[in-house]
Amino acid sequence: MAEEKYAKQILRQVPLFRDLTAEEMEELSLFAIGRSYRKKSVIFNEGGDKEAVYFIQTGLVKTYKTDENGHQHIVSFLKKGDMFPHTGLFNSNPYPATAEAIVPAVLIALPVRPFEQFLSSRHGVAIKIMSVLSEKINELQKKLQELTGQDVQNRGQMFLIKLAENYGKEVDGQIRISIPMTHQDFANTIGTTRETVSRLLNQLRKDGIIEISRAGFVIYDLEALKQWNEK
Repeated sequence: MAEEKYAKQILRQVPLFRDLTAEEMEELSLFAIGRSYRKKSVIFNEGGDKEAVYFIQTGLVKTYKTDENGHQHIVSFLKKGDMFPHTGLFNSNPYPATAEAIVPAVLIALPVRPFEQFLSSRHGVAIKIMSVLSEKINELQKKLQELTGQDVQNRGQMFLIKLAENYGKEVDGQIRISIPMTHQDFANTIGTTRETVSRLLNQLRKDGIIEISRAGFVIYDLEALKQWNEK
């Protein structure tokens, strides 16, 4: 009973379920499962059988695809309230990417089959959820449009700005982004080389706009980052 109550409290915080009634939420929480993952733990692997969709209560998760040469290509960074994978329902396709906890994470897993049956029998709930998912699709389309045609510098700037907006916390006028990320992770995300990212970040650091550490980034001046042009 305690675990069910805990799962229900978490699910209430998920934007996807924001329009559900108390009764609908009660029914949904009956098959929700709480799971904890250590830093760098793999939640599921690309190509594996799709058993559940996940919702983040605490922590950060990255999803990535691996090419034939073993190189990672980061698809997304996910935070509290996010659902993944987005293509998790009403098909038998395997997991489209690997998901890994960047920091210790607490997730709620909804087994795919019971979740699908729940939506099939509750048309009103399905419509509510589809409405929220359509907003997410529009958001992803906007992100794709922003990246299309941009050079590496602009992609790097845009990525840092999005990190600040979605994951940053303002402390003493600075924005702290507590996402441990290597230069290779950064490069994998914006589609370039580690060497190019190193040059980009070093120039931003020299210009006094950001600071970099193993724990993440500190942005001293977000407006300066938005206006920055590489020298």
